[in-house]
Amino acid sequence: MNLATLARHTLSRGATPAATYALIARLGHQPLICARAVCLALDIPHAEATRRLDDCYDALLADPRPNSEDDTGELLEALGVFDVPKSLDTTELAVVDLFLAAIEALGGIRPGHQHGLQRWFTTGNLTAAYLSLTATHPLPRTGDPAQYWSTLTSAGELLTAAPNPDPRLKLALTHCRTQAATHP
Repeated sequence: MNLATLARHTLSRGATPAATYALIARLGHQPLICARAVCLALDIPHAEATRRLDDCYDALLADPRPNSEDDTGELLEALGVFDVPKSLDTTELAVVDLFLAAIEALGGIRPGHQHGLQRWFTTGNLTAAYLSLTATHPLPRTGDPAQYWSTLTSAGELLTAAPNPDPRLKLALTHCRTQAATHP
């Protein structure tokens, strides 16, 4: 049984990607090979898996500490290495473009927030991204509040036009409209 097949079987039995990585790594395989097997089992395209693994290779996979398989798996998962990309439709791509414009209008963003947003864009969780952005405010000196709130209003209108939108989206859209009206 090759490692990707073992990973696929382990995932099908309910294991998380982090636990699947740890199981395979404890069998004595190289960390990079184990992480790649989990990515392949999740149907993450090879080129994307390679890019993600290259980004964290030196820090996590090149020289792991003994008995760190569980920790390494959890870190790989937290970094988004095992995030399954979703193909976005035209409307969803337009929403992401609006989110990127809003991020620009923020005037700066914390790296952790940026990382979380990127993961939601990758996985297609645009509701979480929208709610996160609507709870954020542009920086006073470098942000552009009028652009920020009007862009998020446009994004919210696209998101709420979808069938059966999350009720939280409508509340967040109302908040954006109110903010846009106070920052013309």
